[in-house]
Amino acid sequence: MVILDQMKVELSNLRGTLDEITGSLDLDSKKKMIEELSREMEEPNFWDDAEKANKKTRNLKNMQDLVEEIEGLHKQYDDMMDLIDLQNEEGVDDDDMAAEIRSELDQFEDTLEKIRISNLLNGPYDKYDVILRLNAGAGGTEACDWASMLYRMYTRWAERKGFSTEVLDYLDGDEAGIKSVTFQISGTNAYGLLKSEHGVHRLVRISPFNAQAKRQTSFVSCDIMPDIEEDIDIDINPDDLRIDTYRSSGAGGQHINKTSSAVRITHIPTGVVVACQNERSQFQNKDKAMQMLKAKLFIMKQEEQAAKLAGIRGEVMDNAWGSQIRSYVLQPYTMVNDTRTGFKASNADGVLDGDLDPFINAYLKWLATGGKPVGDTDAE
Repeated sequence: MVILDQMKVELSNLRGTLDEITGSLDLDSKKKMIEELSREMEEPNFWDDAEKANKKTRNLKNMQDLVEEIEGLHKQYDDMMDLIDLQNEEGVDDDDMAAEIRSELDQFEDTLEKIRISNLLNGPYDKYDVILRLNAGAGGTEACDWASMLYRMYTRWAERKGFSTEVLDYLDGDEAGIKSVTFQISGTNAYGLLKSEHGVHRLVRISPFNAQAKRQTSFVSCDIMPDIEEDIDIDINPDDLRIDTYRSSGAGGQHINKTSSAVRITHIPTGVVVACQNERSQFQNKDKAMQMLKAKLFIMKQEEQAAKLAGIRGEVMDNAWGSQIRSYVLQPYTMVNDTRTGFKASNADGVLDGDLDPFINAYLKWLATGGKPVGDTDAE
């Protein structure tokens, strides 16, 4: 009976979190939007604009899934409470039943935490797809190999989420790995989730490219931007742009290595460089690159304004020692440590295989608490 009473207390505490999340989501408004979108889908001309219709369909499904999940949690809570009360009334210790309730309670808590984290993704750009650019930094061939490992980590994470990936620009390393790669990850809240990855990533390991088998440190920078689809109101002086065309290379679309259709745009005043080689023509690559440039400059402008309001000055970090946001240590021990949040994981192989959610969740909590460390947590 003591175990059941303890679980009842845990459940009661979780009810407060559930009520808080339910209130913040305004389910009544979402139900009205679901009804409106459902009626709109019945209109004969709904699919005339397939791209717009697909977005609305995805939005409808996301809202329906969220409403069903929240309502399901409320029902699950009531069912568990009733079951605990029934067991207490019968006054009989049933280890199997207690284990069943424990399992359901753990699942309830996991689902609630997932929704709570998702509810933190309320930034103006969090809902958008994300474009990532990885650049090998200090470390030579080792850094290029590290870039390929990070590229695999993010694509594996995307696969686990059911997100799609598309390579936009790719440059092989001289001997191995990747010098740079730009790729897009498309899925619900992709930018909001991966904004935690912006910065320099540091690897420490025994280098497979070192004949003396010495431990080596290498760096890769990860730049991210939301794939803002609507036209961005930002002025760009054409004289500030250097536009280069080149022959596509590396992993990419069906037009790779055929024509000089790839486009690289450099914004001279800021040094921002964007490139695209995966579209069908030079014009399409230029349009996509300009879209990326506008998004990057827009985000930079927003960050500068926020920094001024906060009375702080942004700092450009080198792709080398002392600037990392996260360290991945494979030798002489295994540990992944986020220097901002304080979150750590000893399962480095799992992280490099795409198990990034604990770090993403810690970062979102860190942002929500105003940048306070989440604690010295070791995730196995």
